[in-house]
Amino acid sequence: MSSTLGQVFLVAAPSGAGKSSLVNALLADDSSIMLSISCTTRPMRPGEENGKHYHFISIEEYQRLRDTNNLLESAEVHGNFYGTPAQPVHTALEQGHDVLLEIDWQGARQVRQHFPNALGIFILPPSIQDLEKRLRKRGQDEDHVIARRLLAAGGEMAHVGEFQYAIINDDFDVALTQLQAIIQSSRLRTSA
Repeated sequence: MSSTLGQVFLVAAPSGAGKSSLVNALLADDSSIMLSISCTTRPMRPGEENGKHYHFISIEEYQRLRDTNNLLESAEVHGNFYGTPAQPVHTALEQGHDVLLEIDWQGARQVRQHFPNALGIFILPPSIQDLEKRLRKRGQDEDHVIARRLLAAGGEMAHVGEFQYAIINDDFDVALTQLQAIIQSSRLRTSA
């Protein structure tokens, strides 16, 4: 029925919707899913670990990976480069592991070029007002940054239709249960 190859899951959301918290809770509960670790050329921030949060690499190494088609997706954000190394994903899938990419909608589009059967899950906040409350509660950003994130959120949420599933993260436990159910049901599908 099911193949021995793993499944690719793409989880996207606007900033502040709770994507990272949901993904971390899912991974803590399901050791059969491997989180894809992106690479970046930006400097490491306090509290970050190389190989856990990102693979921190030089611009030259990033360009080599990109130029040899060894990135599933890549983007430049605020003068820094980000991308998903292809080899660890391919290796995990060949070993039968599922791979989860915590990604934005543009990256998800690029990854689907390599994995057309990737399963997309979009995390939504209950409302823009709730999203603003969450961003303010974080206490990480100034007002102008929050305003920019809220403006961007509307554009990001317009792409929810590109994903097979949408979860409204109103109640964290309910949203986590829904995320787990999507993962479990995908494992029960029969081949076409």
